Amino acid sequence: MDKVTESLVAIGEVAKQLGITTRTIRYYEEIGLMGPPERVGGGMRMYGRPEVLRLKFILKLKELGISLKEMQTIAEYFDVNDQNFGTLTPHLVELLDGHIGKVDEKIANLSSLRREIVDYRSRIVDILQGKVPPVR
Repeated sequence: MDKVTESLVAIGEVAKQLGITTRTIRYYEEIGLMGPPERVGGGMRMYGRPEVLRLKFILKLKELGISLKEMQTIAEYFDVNDQNFGTLTPHLVELLDGHIGKVDEKIANLSSLRREIVDYRSRIVDILQGKVPPVR
C-alpha cells in the first residue's frame, strides 16, 4: 500500500467513528456538502483527514440547528473560495449570529409559555382547593 491509501479510511469506518450511517455520508455527497470521495478497488469510498474533518464540521452545524440548505450555501462558498477558512469565517459568523437571534426568540417564547402554564396551574390548584369558584 502506498502512503495515500494508508491514510484513507473506508466509508463504513468513518460512519462508525462519527456515529452516523454510510447512507448519511452518501446523502451529504449527493446534495453537495461533500466532494466526491477517493475510490479504491471495486469503487469503495475512502476518506482522508480533510473529508473526515468536513463531515465533523457538517455534523456540528447540524447540531447547532443549521439547515441543510444553509450548509449547502456554506459548502459552495467554501469550495468556490478554494476552501479558504479566512473567506468562510465571516460568512459563518453572520449565519451563526442569525441563529443566535432565532434561539433568543425561541427562549423568550418558551419563557412566556412557561409563565402561562404556571399561572394556569395555579388557577387550577386554587379551584381544586376551593379558593376560587370554578368559571361557568
